[in-house]
Amino acid sequence: MKMNKSGGPKGSDHGKHDKHNDGMSQNDGTRKKNKAGRAGAGPVKSGFFRKFVFLLIFLTGTVIFLFAVLLGGLVYFNGAPSAAPRPPSGDSLRIEDGNVLYLEVRKGESAWSVGKRLEEAGIIRSRYFWQLISRFEKEFIKSGVYRLDIPAGQLEIYRILVEGAQMLTRVTFPEGATLKKYARILEDAGICGEAEFLAAASDPAVRAEYRVSGETMEGYLYPDTYFFPLNYPALMAVRTMAGTFFDRLEEIDPAAPELSAAELERRVIIASIVEREYRVGEEAALMAGVFYNRLEIGMALQSCATVEYVITEIQGKPHPEVLYTRDTEIRNPYNTYLTPGLPPGPISAPGRVALDAAFHPAESDYLYFRLVDPQAGRHYFARTLDGHIRAGVLYVKGRG
Repeated sequence: MKMNKSGGPKGSDHGKHDKHNDGMSQNDGTRKKNKAGRAGAGPVKSGFFRKFVFLLIFLTGTVIFLFAVLLGGLVYFNGAPSAAPRPPSGDSLRIEDGNVLYLEVRKGESAWSVGKRLEEAGIIRSRYFWQLISRFEKEFIKSGVYRLDIPAGQLEIYRILVEGAQMLTRVTFPEGATLKKYARILEDAGICGEAEFLAAASDPAVRAEYRVSGETMEGYLYPDTYFFPLNYPALMAVRTMAGTFFDRLEEIDPAAPELSAAELERRVIIASIVEREYRVGEEAALMAGVFYNRLEIGMALQSCATVEYVITEIQGKPHPEVLYTRDTEIRNPYNTYLTPGLPPGPISAPGRVALDAAFHPAESDYLYFRLVDPQAGRHYFARTLDGHIRAGVLYVKGRG
């Protein structure tokens, strides 16, 4: 091997290069390891992300599946059965025309009992689903008679029973009708029994509640059109009509609630007589004035309407077409031809015109009135008996 001038062997620079190359190799190795490490972390993160996405998709799918199953169950159980209904015999649950259900919810009946009856009749699929609905509802079902169009869902039926949207029957009581007439109208409409109503209208507690001094609510049940559910308690019907009466009376005379029971009775009796006497509204106040004038001087009222009341309501006979002298001689406290003063109680249900006349009578010195024009319903008012008789003569001549 050749020696250089310094005595060192040639190739010592080559050694330096070798050291430099070794350093570079070590650095390259480190960089390669780092790259390898980074390359190894990529697959780990990617695998975790795939698992997370899979789990999220699985859970979402499970929730959607369970929701679909739950929704399907709700739709199924809420829906009406496919088979035809099979209602039991009886009026509490019956079907008419194939698609109209009449359901009576009895007073105090539970939601479970109603659901059981509906399931047994084939109206709903499950009483248990019905009970589940009742658990989530904050309100209770209400008693009464309902008319429902079927088929219908359980939620719809339950909501109707909770809202109390009962089937209502329209009944109209004409002005001048008596309690017995009211009772027959209600029984014919299927609202309540005749005897039950008459008993309720005589209930002492009800009469005390409304300060009625008479033995019945005759005259205190306002003649109007009402809407009642079938099989309605008679006592509630009486209270409804009595409440309407006093509401209307306060509209006519705001001071009416302050009257004593005796004075109230006096005016209602006059109104009930005027109701049966007048035919033209503008004459009602004059008639009331005649009756008050007679009472003031102790003169008998001599109202034909009171005699008719005796014949029809007390004796139970048909309404007479004509009154004869023998009729005016019937001995009864309600016959104002024989009994001075007012009859024991009202003889009919006075309407607004008659009540207004009794509470606001026309001031006059008339003591008599007589029908002179049956077609127009006009009366002739007189101050004396002679004038009253002459009016009768004129009327007879007019007919001839």
